[in-house]
Amino acid sequence: MVYGYIRVSSDKQTVENQRFEIINFVDAHGIKVDGWIEETISGIQGYDSRKLGTLLKRVKKDDLIICVELSRLGRSLFMIMEILNLCMSKGCKVWTIKDNYRLGEDIQSKVLAFAFGLSAEIERNLISQRTREALARKRAEGVVLGRPRGRKSAMLKLSGHEEAIRALLQRKVPKTRIAKIFGVHRMTVDAFIKRALV
Repeated sequence: MVYGYIRVSSDKQTVENQRFEIINFVDAHGIKVDGWIEETISGIQGYDSRKLGTLLKRVKKDDLIICVELSRLGRSLFMIMEILNLCMSKGCKVWTIKDNYRLGEDIQSKVLAFAFGLSAEIERNLISQRTREALARKRAEGVVLGRPRGRKSAMLKLSGHEEAIRALLQRKVPKTRIAKIFGVHRMTVDAFIKRALV
Protein backbone atom coordinates (compact mmCIF):
# COMPACT_ATOMS: atom_id res chain seq x y z
CA MET A 1 0.00 0.00 0.00
CA VAL A 2 1.15 3.54 -0.78
CA TYR A 3 -0.08 6.38 1.43
CA GLY A 4 0.13 10.11 0.78
CA TYR A 5 0.49 11.93 4.11
CA ILE A 6 -0.40 15.64 4.31
CA ARG A 7 -0.33 17.81 7.43
CA VAL A 8 -0.94 21.53 7.81
CA SER A 9 -0.74 23.31 11.16
CA SER A 10 -3.68 25.71 10.79
CA ASP A 11 -6.94 26.22 8.91
CA LYS A 12 -5.31 29.15 7.07
CA GLN A 13 -2.93 26.77 5.32
CA THR A 14 -4.15 24.58 2.50
CA VAL A 15 -3.52 20.90 1.94
CA GLU A 16 -3.77 21.41 -1.83
CA ASN A 17 -0.11 22.51 -2.27
CA GLN A 18 1.19 19.35 -0.60
CA ARG A 19 -1.30 17.15 -2.47
CA PHE A 20 -0.19 18.75 -5.76
CA GLU A 21 3.49 18.04 -5.00
CA ILE A 22 2.80 14.42 -4.04
CA ILE A 23 0.64 13.82 -7.15
CA ASN A 24 3.39 15.25 -9.40
CA PHE A 25 5.98 13.07 -7.66
CA VAL A 26 4.02 9.80 -7.91
CA ASP A 27 3.06 10.50 -11.54
CA ALA A 28 6.74 11.05 -12.42
CA HIS A 29 7.72 7.77 -10.70
CA GLY A 30 4.79 5.65 -11.90
CA ILE A 31 3.44 5.13 -8.37
CA LYS A 32 -0.26 4.81 -7.48
CA VAL A 33 -1.43 6.26 -4.14
CA ASP A 34 -3.84 3.84 -2.42
CA GLY A 35 -4.87 6.16 0.41
CA TRP A 36 -4.60 9.79 1.51
CA ILE A 37 -4.21 10.93 5.11
CA GLU A 38 -4.83 14.65 5.61
CA GLU A 39 -4.91 16.52 8.89
CA THR A 40 -4.92 20.06 10.20
CA ILE A 41 -3.04 19.85 13.48
CA SER A 42 0.16 21.18 15.02
CA GLY A 43 3.24 18.99 14.61
CA ILE A 44 3.90 19.50 18.34
CA GLN A 45 0.95 17.16 19.07
CA GLY A 46 2.13 13.60 19.68
CA TYR A 47 1.79 11.44 16.58
CA ASP A 48 -0.30 8.88 18.50
CA SER A 49 -3.06 11.47 19.00
CA ARG A 50 -3.07 12.32 15.28
CA LYS A 51 -4.30 10.50 12.17
CA LEU A 52 -0.64 9.70 11.57
CA GLY A 53 -0.69 7.49 14.70
CA THR A 54 -3.61 5.48 13.28
CA LEU A 55 -1.73 5.10 10.00
CA LEU A 56 1.45 3.93 11.78
CA LYS A 57 -0.54 1.22 13.58
CA ARG A 58 -1.96 0.05 10.23
CA VAL A 59 1.16 0.01 8.02
CA LYS A 60 2.86 -3.26 7.18
CA LYS A 61 6.13 -4.44 5.62
CA ASP A 62 6.83 -2.86 2.21
CA ASP A 63 4.12 -0.20 2.62
CA LEU A 64 5.23 3.29 1.57
CA ILE A 65 4.40 6.66 3.13
CA ILE A 66 5.09 9.69 0.92
CA CYS A 67 5.08 13.22 2.32
CA VAL A 68 6.42 16.55 1.10
CA GLU A 69 9.10 16.90 3.80
CA LEU A 70 10.14 15.33 7.11
CA SER A 71 8.81 18.31 9.10
CA ARG A 72 5.27 17.22 8.08
CA LEU A 73 5.73 14.17 10.34
CA GLY A 74 6.59 16.21 13.45
CA ARG A 75 8.12 19.42 14.77
CA SER A 76 10.89 18.00 16.94
CA LEU A 77 13.83 15.96 15.73
CA PHE A 78 13.26 13.38 18.45
CA MET A 79 9.60 12.87 17.41
CA ILE A 80 10.58 12.47 13.75
CA MET A 81 13.28 9.97 14.73
CA GLU A 82 10.77 8.02 16.83
CA ILE A 83 8.31 7.88 13.89
CA LEU A 84 11.01 6.79 11.43
CA ASN A 85 12.27 4.17 13.89
CA LEU A 86 8.74 2.78 14.24
CA CYS A 87 8.42 2.63 10.43
CA MET A 88 11.76 0.84 10.16
CA SER A 89 10.79 -1.73 12.78
CA LYS A 90 7.65 -2.51 10.72
CA GLY A 91 9.53 -2.55 7.42
CA CYS A 92 7.52 0.42 6.13
CA LYS A 93 9.30 2.86 3.79
CA VAL A 94 9.10 6.66 4.12
CA TRP A 95 9.92 8.95 1.20
CA THR A 96 9.96 12.74 1.21
CA ILE A 97 9.93 14.97 -1.85
CA LYS A 98 11.70 18.21 -0.84
CA ASP A 99 14.33 16.54 1.37
CA ASN A 100 14.73 13.66 -1.12
CA TYR A 101 14.80 11.34 1.90
CA ARG A 102 14.37 7.57 1.41
CA LEU A 103 13.90 5.32 4.43
CA GLY A 104 14.10 1.70 3.29
CA GLU A 105 16.47 -1.24 3.43
CA ASP A 106 19.65 0.47 2.21
CA ILE A 107 22.80 1.10 4.26
CA GLN A 108 21.70 4.68 5.03
CA SER A 109 18.57 3.30 6.72
CA LYS A 110 20.61 0.78 8.71
CA VAL A 111 22.93 3.55 9.94
CA LEU A 112 19.86 5.60 10.90
CA ALA A 113 18.37 2.59 12.74
CA PHE A 114 21.57 2.38 14.81
CA ALA A 115 21.44 6.15 15.48
CA PHE A 116 17.76 5.95 16.48
CA GLY A 117 18.41 3.06 18.84
CA LEU A 118 21.38 4.82 20.39
CA SER A 119 19.52 8.13 20.86
CA ALA A 120 16.53 6.32 22.41
CA GLU A 121 18.86 4.53 24.83
CA ILE A 122 20.57 7.83 25.76
CA GLU A 123 17.16 9.44 26.31
CA ARG A 124 16.03 6.55 28.57
CA ASN A 125 19.25 6.81 30.58
CA LEU A 126 18.84 10.58 30.97
CA ILE A 127 15.23 10.19 32.14
CA SER A 128 16.27 7.48 34.59
CA GLN A 129 19.13 9.65 35.90
CA ARG A 130 16.85 12.71 36.31
CA THR A 131 14.30 10.56 38.17
CA ARG A 132 16.96 9.18 40.54
CA GLU A 133 18.29 12.70 41.21
CA ALA A 134 14.78 14.05 41.89
CA LEU A 135 14.01 11.17 44.30
CA ALA A 136 17.35 11.66 46.10
CA ARG A 137 16.58 15.39 46.50
CA LYS A 138 13.10 14.61 47.89
CA ARG A 139 14.57 12.13 50.37
CA ALA A 140 17.18 14.71 51.45
CA GLU A 141 14.29 17.17 52.05
CA GLY A 142 12.67 14.58 54.32
CA VAL A 143 9.77 13.71 52.02
CA VAL A 144 8.44 10.17 52.56
CA LEU A 145 8.10 8.57 49.13
CA GLY A 146 5.61 5.96 48.00
CA ARG A 147 2.41 4.72 49.51
CA PRO A 148 2.37 4.69 53.33
CA ARG A 149 3.35 1.27 54.66
CA GLY A 150 0.42 -1.06 55.24
CA ARG A 151 -2.04 1.01 53.19
CA LYS A 152 -3.50 -0.54 50.07
CA SER A 153 -4.42 1.42 46.97
CA ALA A 154 -8.09 2.41 46.70
CA MET A 155 -7.97 1.82 42.93
CA LEU A 156 -7.81 -1.79 41.85
CA LYS A 157 -7.21 -3.23 38.38
CA LEU A 158 -10.85 -4.26 38.13
CA SER A 159 -12.35 -1.10 39.64
CA GLY A 160 -15.39 -0.04 37.65
CA HIS A 161 -16.31 -3.62 36.70
CA GLU A 162 -18.08 -4.51 39.96
CA GLU A 163 -21.56 -5.01 38.43
CA ALA A 164 -20.27 -7.09 35.52
CA ILE A 165 -18.25 -9.34 37.85
CA ARG A 166 -21.22 -9.72 40.24
CA ALA A 167 -23.41 -10.77 37.29
CA LEU A 168 -20.81 -13.30 36.11
CA LEU A 169 -20.48 -14.75 39.62
CA GLN A 170 -24.29 -15.07 39.91
CA ARG A 171 -24.26 -17.00 36.62
CA LYS A 172 -21.68 -19.33 38.23
CA VAL A 173 -18.94 -18.33 35.75
CA PRO A 174 -15.61 -19.70 37.10
CA LYS A 175 -13.07 -17.17 38.39
CA THR A 176 -10.53 -18.44 35.84
CA ARG A 177 -12.96 -17.56 33.03
CA ILE A 178 -13.64 -14.10 34.57
CA ALA A 179 -9.87 -13.51 34.72
CA LYS A 180 -9.61 -14.32 30.98
CA ILE A 181 -12.53 -12.00 30.14
CA PHE A 182 -10.83 -9.05 31.86
CA GLY A 183 -7.26 -10.00 30.89
CA VAL A 184 -5.99 -10.40 34.46
CA HIS A 185 -4.64 -13.21 36.65
CA ARG A 186 -7.09 -15.40 38.59
CA MET A 187 -5.51 -14.20 41.87
CA THR A 188 -6.38 -10.62 40.88
CA VAL A 189 -10.02 -11.64 40.52
CA ASP A 190 -9.89 -13.39 43.93
CA ALA A 191 -8.38 -10.35 45.64
CA PHE A 192 -10.89 -8.01 43.96
CA ILE A 193 -13.87 -10.11 45.08
CA LYS A 194 -12.55 -10.16 48.67
CA ARG A 195 -11.87 -6.40 48.77
CA ALA A 196 -14.60 -4.88 46.64
CA LEU A 197 -17.51 -7.31 46.43
CA VAL A 198 -17.78 -8.65 50.00
